[in-house]
Amino acid sequence: MASLNQVQIIGNLGADPEIRSFANGGKVANLRIATSETWKDKATGERKEKSEWHTVAIFGDGLAGVAERYLRKGSKVFVQGKLATRKWQDKDGNDRYSTEVVLQGPGAVLTMLDAAKVANGSGASGYTPPPADDFDDDSDLPF
Repeated sequence: MASLNQVQIIGNLGADPEIRSFANGGKVANLRIATSETWKDKATGERKEKSEWHTVAIFGDGLAGVAERYLRKGSKVFVQGKLATRKWQDKDGNDRYSTEVVLQGPGAVLTMLDAAKVANGSGASGYTPPPADDFDDDSDLPF
């Protein structure tokens, strides 16, 4: 029997990425991503909104490094990973469980949906993609 563990989320970061480094030199970036849906209440006619928060863990220097350098609170992202539940103990020794989206390995995807931004010392954006006319039309691309 085949099975599939794949999650795709488009949302906005609720805070700057939290970056941790391991003793072996590896990195993990932890994100909190909000997805929202809005609707009009049929009874009252007022606009309603519901947000769902997702915890995302990005392992590996590549994608974690991108998250560290380019993502900030409010960034709109697309992530694709796998659901994973981990068991841990709270300060009282009680078993707790957390389910998160894990981006690791070849199936992991992190796509920035905002115009690319690079934080300078003040945290302001300092980079936007070059205009299309900056590319060479005479290249030897196979398509």
